[in-house]
Amino acid sequence: MEQRDVQGHYEVLAAEYDDHWVYGPSYIPWMAARIAEALRLTATDRIADIGCGTGLFAREVAKTVRPARPVLCVDPSAAMLRRIGVPPPPDLAPVVAAAEDIAEGSTVLPDGRLDAMWLKESVHHLADPARTLRGLAGRLAPGGRLLVVMLPATIRYPLFQDALTRFEELQPDPADIVGHLESAGMKAGLTHVEHELRIDRDRYFGMVRARYMSLLSTFSDDEIEKGIEEMSAAHPELVLEFSDRFAFVLGESEKRRGEGE
Repeated sequence: MEQRDVQGHYEVLAAEYDDHWVYGPSYIPWMAARIAEALRLTATDRIADIGCGTGLFAREVAKTVRPARPVLCVDPSAAMLRRIGVPPPPDLAPVVAAAEDIAEGSTVLPDGRLDAMWLKESVHHLADPARTLRGLAGRLAPGGRLLVVMLPATIRYPLFQDALTRFEELQPDPADIVGHLESAGMKAGLTHVEHELRIDRDRYFGMVRARYMSLLSTFSDDEIEKGIEEMSAAHPELVLEFSDRFAFVLGESEKRRGEGE
C-alpha cells in the first residue's frame, strides 16, 4: 500500500476536482440543500465549511441561504481554495487552514464564534477526530450546530474489491462520531440520506484513474489499472447506476438560558 499524502493528493487534483465531483447537474444542489436543511441555516447565521475543497457546496449554500456574512471556506490546500476565484466571490471567504488549526485556535476565524459549520467527507482525514471535533464544537456560539457528512462504514460503489475492502478498513464509524460530539457536550444524532446516481461508465473509470477519492491515492498506478480491469468485467453496462448513501451526524450545542424561548 502506498503512503497516503492527503494534502499532496488534493494539490494535484485541484485543477480537475470539480469535474470529478459533479456527478450530474442535480448532485451539488441536492447535497447543498440537505446540508442547509440539516443545519437549519438562516441568513443571519455565521457559517463555515470546514474542509471545503473548491467550495462547491459552500457556493450552492450561499446561493440559496444568502447569508449576511460570507460563508467561511476553510481548507488546508491553497490550490483548492484558488479554484473558488481570485478574488473570491463576495459571499465566500477562503481561509487556508486545517480543521485542527481551527479546533486548536491557531487560526482565528474572522467572524469569531460560529452558528453553524459542516465537514463533508473530511472527518476521515482527522488524525484525532475526538479532539478535533471537541475543539470545533468549542468554536460554536450557544445553540450552534455542527454537521459531519460522511460515507457509512460500507459503500456500494462500483469500485474494485481491494478498494472497497480498504475503504472499510479506513472509514470511521458514524456511531463513533456521534459519541465524539456527545463527549464534546453536544446533543447529537444520526440520520441518513441517499441520492441515486447515473454516470457514464468510461467517465467513472476516468475518475478512478484520477483518484477522485483520497482512498484511491493509496493504490499504485498498476493497482489502479488492474482494479479498472476488474470493474470493466463486473460492469459491462455503459451507464453505471448506484446509490450514494451518506450519514449525517448533527451535533447541537446548548443554548444559554432564555435563548430561543
